[in-house]
Amino acid sequence: MLLTVWFYFVLVITAIIASTMVIVVTTFAPQSDLPLRITHYWGLLLIRCVGIELKVEGLENLDLSRPYVFAANHQSSFDIFALLAALPKVKFLAKKELFKIPLFGPALARAGSLPVDRTNRQAAMKSIDQAAQAVRQGSSIVIFPEGTRSTTRELLPFKKGGFVLAIKSGQPIVPVSLSGTGAVLPRGVGRIQPCPIRVVFGQPIPTDTYKNVNKDQLMTLLREAILKNYDPDYCQKTWKAAANCPISPPPATRPAS
Repeated sequence: MLLTVWFYFVLVITAIIASTMVIVVTTFAPQSDLPLRITHYWGLLLIRCVGIELKVEGLENLDLSRPYVFAANHQSSFDIFALLAALPKVKFLAKKELFKIPLFGPALARAGSLPVDRTNRQAAMKSIDQAAQAVRQGSSIVIFPEGTRSTTRELLPFKKGGFVLAIKSGQPIVPVSLSGTGAVLPRGVGRIQPCPIRVVFGQPIPTDTYKNVNKDQLMTLLREAILKNYDPDYCQKTWKAAANCPISPPPATRPAS
């Protein structure tokens, strides 16, 4: 319980500080990449403040000087912090509600992330076009192809919007497998568990050879690539293997029947 209180205290304080810094920097240097570095270190700080072990694999598969569309499985709000910590400069295609949060929302926009309205198809397609243009101009974007957080250990069906974005951008889409975040902060549960997290970046999948009619094939390839490196039992396995660990692992989440 104390760890949870500590995490949310640090989250609020650092969000205020980081958001203020982003707004100040973009006011005087709107083209600077410093806001992305600020959010990167913010993600690292939040993970370290609760003693989470973050293991990142597969960065050798990437050329971080070029843009990508990163597509990750989504089980927890903590996915965002894990990805911020794992990648030095990345933007998000995020639900529009986040942009309404005082101070944080404007900072999110100024850092280059884009809102998407999941209830309005026309507005959502406009956001996808804007994100595709940002990628073509050199920005890397994170998407969650499931569209929302899963409440089980299984991946939800993928939505097609993110694949339209990737194809329109002409840049590779990178499968990202997040393991352990669902145990750290499950959907609908506010309590933090300091479970280990693993982030695996797979081989980039070229999208410039796909047409819109082939996005189903791209979705299948991506899903297989994410599942290849996704371990729903990562937290339990790692905790069990850790000698003299004084903390009991949380119960495994049972898949929906």
